[in-house]
Amino acid sequence: MNRNYHLDFLRVTEAAAMNSARWVGKGDRDGADQAACDGMRKTLNELEMSGTIVIGEGERDEAPMLYIGEKVGTGKGPGIQIAVDPLEGTNLCANGTPNAISVLAAAVEGEGKLMHAPDCYMDKLVVGQECRGIVDITLPPRVNVRLMAKALGKDVDELIIGVLDRERHENLIREIREAGARVHLVSDGDLSVAIAALNPDSDVDGLMGIGGAPEGVITAAAVLCCHGEMQAKLVMNDAQRARAEKMVEGDLDRVFHTTDLAAGAVMFAATGITSGDLLKGVRYRRGFALTDSIIMRSQTGTIRRIETTHQA
Repeated sequence: MNRNYHLDFLRVTEAAAMNSARWVGKGDRDGADQAACDGMRKTLNELEMSGTIVIGEGERDEAPMLYIGEKVGTGKGPGIQIAVDPLEGTNLCANGTPNAISVLAAAVEGEGKLMHAPDCYMDKLVVGQECRGIVDITLPPRVNVRLMAKALGKDVDELIIGVLDRERHENLIREIREAGARVHLVSDGDLSVAIAALNPDSDVDGLMGIGGAPEGVITAAAVLCCHGEMQAKLVMNDAQRARAEKMVEGDLDRVFHTTDLAAGAVMFAATGITSGDLLKGVRYRRGFALTDSIIMRSQTGTIRRIETTHQA
């Protein structure tokens, strides 16, 4: 991927974060989401590329959100697949609670690839580099917890697993706790916690449980850049299965690994909206604002943390 694009895409997530940050704590999730989409679309359309949204806010009839299949950029330059979540954690932003972020993953056509994930759920297991090749999503969670603890050189009771706080995870949470590990419950949006699990200096050691499949592809891009591991299984009803059969090659019931979801030269960018496990949120000062972002490239293996000052 052209080395200049990572900073261009950083500007995209910064713009979305800055726009939606004005809505933090105002209780209007739709207003915050629209503001993030507007900022992201405007900046994407300034870039010299022929971009296509492969994962977005819905289908074309759901515009003015960024929709699947939408063309972005100037139309000049390389073809680029783009997966976006302008505001991951709409409720978090609306309520002023931690972990709302703006995220984007991208791959230049012919150099990298992002799976066009169906709009369904996905059972996910995400771990960092030290646990790569150790875990197996088909094993009981209690077994994976013990395997992770051994790989990390920790006692099981030192391990922290991120899980979305949902009724469907009642048995998962119980099993993790009965194994002796601790659970970091996430109220909304599992992406930022999954990415935090890739950082050996964070408090989170892994992510387990069911969340959105489109967000799973964006997560996989970050996992690929960090040399971690992601395993996943699609969770679908009959209507979603029929649609997925047209979008996804191969056995829909198989275990999807990192490179099934994101492969080759990909890039990941995220900017914090509210402070959380991964990033600081947008902070306002007299006459300027500060943003905290992370950008990654699989091709070079670089991971950059960038704090930007935006003058009024």
